[in-house]
Amino acid sequence: MQMSVPIATQAVDTAQDVVDPRFVNRARRRRTVVYLVRAAVFVVIFGGWQLFTQLGIVDQFFFGQPTKIVRQAMTWFRDGTPYGSLWTQIGVTLEETVLGFVIGVALGVTLGIALGRVRFLSDVLGPYIKVVNSIPRIVLGAILTVAFGLGLESKVLLVIVLVFFSVFFNAFQGAREVDRNLVNNARILGASRSQVLTSIVVPSATSWIFASLHAAFGFALIGAVVGEYAGADKGLGLLIANTQGTFDAAGIYAGMIITTVIALLAEWLLTLLENRLLRWRPPASSIEAQI
Repeated sequence: MQMSVPIATQAVDTAQDVVDPRFVNRARRRRTVVYLVRAAVFVVIFGGWQLFTQLGIVDQFFFGQPTKIVRQAMTWFRDGTPYGSLWTQIGVTLEETVLGFVIGVALGVTLGIALGRVRFLSDVLGPYIKVVNSIPRIVLGAILTVAFGLGLESKVLLVIVLVFFSVFFNAFQGAREVDRNLVNNARILGASRSQVLTSIVVPSATSWIFASLHAAFGFALIGAVVGEYAGADKGLGLLIANTQGTFDAAGIYAGMIITTVIALLAEWLLTLLENRLLRWRPPASSIEAQI
């Protein structure tokens, strides 16, 4: 009983450290400074870009101009593109991206965990996976376009390949990094292989998998746009290829910015999903708030 008092006191002190108003205020000030510096960087980059093009230091023909890029994007939203509504182009690209992303993630997680836990499968299939991964993606996109045409299938297949390898290696490593002592203890207690897999291996690899999803969606979007750029009848990649063919720098940058905005929105949604599914992770320590 005498030992419980200092332990309780330490717990209270620790809790007070976590919610110490000084740390909260310091974190709030740091967040404000970060936002201000971000805004300053944005102003410097795009303000300098606008200024240099107006002064003729940078050639507008090759590098465009921020105001013209914004006008081009607004024109597309208001009047449409040569291939129809801009929303149609965005919808086609998103459909290819999401379909390929979901299938690629499912395959990458399944095979990654399977090969990570079964050494025989890893030894047999490992070399073939490395060979396919070494194929240049641009060449693969051209091959898929020739084989499957200009429709949805060739773009989705290219996205699947890009996403698969991004997720596979993380899932594979996550399955390999599971604490052996934890697995052995679970087996001693009578856990079956399926119970070890679902209760220990998959949760342990979840952090690795989610870490790859942020990059994987970016690869998915790149795959869809590159596939459309190689050959398509709709999509943002086709729009960018068309503006390049007419030497419209503002159109090229407008297409790139629209694609970037989609990627940032997807990153935000994935972060929300990750925070919701990985609530079991310990919160950041109060020391990090002081950095």
